[in-house]
Amino acid sequence: MKPSERSFARRLDLTTLQLFAAVCEHGSIGKAADKEFIAASAVSKRLSDLEAAAGTALLYRHARGVSPTPAGESFLHHARSVLLSLDRMQGDLGEYAEGVKGHVRIHANISAIVEFLPEDIGAFAKLHPQIKIDLQEHLSSDVIRAVHDGAADVGICNQQADLQGLQQQTYRQDKLVAVLPRKHALSRRKQIAFVETLDFDHVGLHSTSALYLAQRRAAAEVGKQLQLRIQVTSLDAMCRMIHNGLGVGVMPDRAFELVGSVGDLVAVPLTDAWGTRDLLIVARDFQTLPAPARLLVEHLLSKT
Repeated sequence: MKPSERSFARRLDLTTLQLFAAVCEHGSIGKAADKEFIAASAVSKRLSDLEAAAGTALLYRHARGVSPTPAGESFLHHARSVLLSLDRMQGDLGEYAEGVKGHVRIHANISAIVEFLPEDIGAFAKLHPQIKIDLQEHLSSDVIRAVHDGAADVGICNQQADLQGLQQQTYRQDKLVAVLPRKHALSRRKQIAFVETLDFDHVGLHSTSALYLAQRRAAAEVGKQLQLRIQVTSLDAMCRMIHNGLGVGVMPDRAFELVGSVGDLVAVPLTDAWGTRDLLIVARDFQTLPAPARLLVEHLLSKT
């Protein structure tokens, strides 16, 4: 960090960040001052000192009030991020004061959340009731990004070409099936190649999901188009759409066992090599994870 950058950081304080965010939110120094119970002249002085420290104008001042400059928009983004982090810190510390002994942030894709994590994390929570688990569902690519950026301690995702330097361990394996209405022409098959489903409309997940991308690659390899009629955000919604005649779909076999009962459907195993997938646990460094996160990873790996 350059000396000038250190000087700027030292001259910032939380009150000024809160006031700047309030001024931008209300578009008025006076309104922000009323909300924060501080004199408008004091707010104006703090903002002027902030701009002097930044070395650039952060606000446009006009007859109707104020609005952020491009530099102000950037500063507002960072200010809100800092304030949000502090709120989270306060919440975490409050939980420790109430008896929580650890906090693990885990991001996982939809397959892991539907197929395995409810039972595995439920069992962990019974063994370690004082460790709080914050679980969020994301696409595999977003899971990797969150772990790489430190937004999550660990992630669970499908194998990706770019793990951004993260360490990985295999958590579970799933097998994909074609999901078909019971009266479909292919429903009595013992197994099926994915290419055979391409003559029919498909119900798929969102276009950046690992499953959709795998289907699109497989179709391209045989020179065909994936006829995607509708996209949904959950596997049970996929089953409901298929049951109502909107196409066929592909999902993990265990997921179908859990959610396929929403319609009169059958699952036919895919013969394609890509139809067998590894679910990975990823972390920046397993050895340096906080103790609660290491406990959770050890528990999950014991279930493989």
